[in-house]
Amino acid sequence: MSHAVTSPVASRDLAAIARLRIVPRRFYGRWVAAALIIAVLAWIIAAFVKGDIAWPVVGQFFTAPAILSGLGNTLIMTVCAMTLGIVLGVIFAIMYMSPNPVLRSVALFYIWFFRGTPLLLQLLIWFNLALVFPTIGIPGLFSWRTIDIIGPFMATLLGLGMNQGAYTAEVVRSGILSVDTGQTEAAKAIGMTRLTALRRIVLPQAMRVIIPPVGNEVISMVKLTSVASVIQYAEILRNAQTIYFANARVIELLIVAAGWYLLVVTLLQIGQYFLERYFSKGRGERRAKRTVKLEEEPA
Repeated sequence: MSHAVTSPVASRDLAAIARLRIVPRRFYGRWVAAALIIAVLAWIIAAFVKGDIAWPVVGQFFTAPAILSGLGNTLIMTVCAMTLGIVLGVIFAIMYMSPNPVLRSVALFYIWFFRGTPLLLQLLIWFNLALVFPTIGIPGLFSWRTIDIIGPFMATLLGLGMNQGAYTAEVVRSGILSVDTGQTEAAKAIGMTRLTALRRIVLPQAMRVIIPPVGNEVISMVKLTSVASVIQYAEILRNAQTIYFANARVIELLIVAAGWYLLVVTLLQIGQYFLERYFSKGRGERRAKRTVKLEEEPA
């Protein structure tokens, strides 16, 4: 058995190294940046505390009936517009990927138009649709005045929903493309039609890719409803504006609206987190098993 022989020089070097003091690295840039950020936050908080803001008014109107009514309208519109947007998104995503050139062209035009024009412009067009189509119906059988049907609620629903459908169509299409084509081929091999394979095989697997961006779109939709205030839809910001036009407490009512938006968005983010965990839980287990299997294989 051989023993390592250490020279006197090496021994002195090891002893010198052992006496060295370990000094942690100093991140002076991080400290300066953190100090500046804290100073800015303190300045903003102090400005709100010392500013001309009647905080009792904020508390008074936070649960005012008009504000709660506007909040309810915001949530209702969010659900309705997202439902319409998701349905249209799935339909036009399937049409986009169809071998039928007519269906594909219609889907391309829909996505191009509603993604290429501002949302505010679309809302104004829907709200003033009666100038183009005075009546809606089948001539000779039944018809209604457009102005009686396309009110603030319906114009907001159509504007937000159809705009959302164009974006959701691209999300759904990317989710479908993320699923291996072998899944569809295997489904066809056992006699499934293309739509049945899409509904039972492809879309359930694509949900892992679809859920995160659609969840973000739901959160964005809560805030986008505020744009509908320009066409007199009584969502929370519109009702807050109506109140501060009467009592001149502008910043207080804007803080109330901001508080409710933040509360709703926070709850939706929590829900999105658990929903994403639900749809991705199997993927993590499969990845862990695959890693263990690779480690067990001989080199």
